[in-house]
Amino acid sequence: MTRFVLVAGTTETATIEGISAAGADPDLMAHTPSADAEILTYGEPVRSPVVPVSPTGCPSPAVITRAAREALDFEVTVVDGGLSQPTGAPTVTVGASAGDDIREQDPVPTAPGAFAAARQFGQALPDDEIVLAETVPGGTTTALGVLRALGERGVVSSSLPENPIERKQAVVEEGLAASSMEPGDAAGDPTRAVREMGDSVLAVSAGLALGAIESDTAVTLAGGTQMLTVAALLRHADVGRSLALTTTSFVAADPSADVAALAADLAVDVTATDPGFDGSNHPAMAAYAAGEAKEGVGMGGALALADRAGLDMADIRDRIETVYARLVDDELGEETGMRS
Repeated sequence: MTRFVLVAGTTETATIEGISAAGADPDLMAHTPSADAEILTYGEPVRSPVVPVSPTGCPSPAVITRAAREALDFEVTVVDGGLSQPTGAPTVTVGASAGDDIREQDPVPTAPGAFAAARQFGQALPDDEIVLAETVPGGTTTALGVLRALGERGVVSSSLPENPIERKQAVVEEGLAASSMEPGDAAGDPTRAVREMGDSVLAVSAGLALGAIESDTAVTLAGGTQMLTVAALLRHADVGRSLALTTTSFVAADPSADVAALAADLAVDVTATDPGFDGSNHPAMAAYAAGEAKEGVGMGGALALADRAGLDMADIRDRIETVYARLVDDELGEETGMRS
């Protein structure tokens, strides 16, 4: 059996101006991962006060992942990777707390314990395969911080059409200084890298993946450069076996992310799935084609599962329209938010 595992959490790093598409309203942004978990579980928010659709009409990637789930009916488990707001989705708790701003000292003090608890959970999963995904606004910046702390290539994508990479790099430099670290100081010490420069979602994702690998469960990392950062953490935890990543064509084509180069550094096999959004007039797809969002909530992994099952992407696109209408029409008048 294949299980889709979503690690959901928050980091104060997302509230830094210019970092995240979700950062315009911090109050709403903090609810976005909770809403993503609810959409994946129920098809719409049930407790979170956020309709995760941007002003341009770009929905959270949870919409696409939910559409694939409605087609495939795969099992879902949500793991609390440091949520700062409650969610109506059932969650597994591993002791993670919401991350602080990486420009502060010790921004993720729960990282070692959460990593260890998530590792135990991963070892206990009874499934043949897990597809591991994330949702954390601001997560590309914390991923960049971890990559730099590990001494790896510092390239990450963005939910924004124009990647504010220089702003992210400046934040990471401030974070390294606050932690009295130089690039590469945490090489071979993944929990230190996450504790000093990352977020709880990375700690939980890496621990869970490691535990599953140790119990001979097949693991597919579903996402973009954040999940490649999880692969980097696994390599620095001495995982030598082959690693696979499924992502979207939007991330694979992002020149600022250079996914191919980072994947090659880490010996990760990448599969990019194109959902065929080009030319669509529907706001749920046109915004993606224009460079917004790109990935998240395991969107690329869910699309890859649909492709593997032989489903026509036209069917997935129809289902996306249905889920989108449910969010926008049923929640008309509610405030909107967006992830990073």
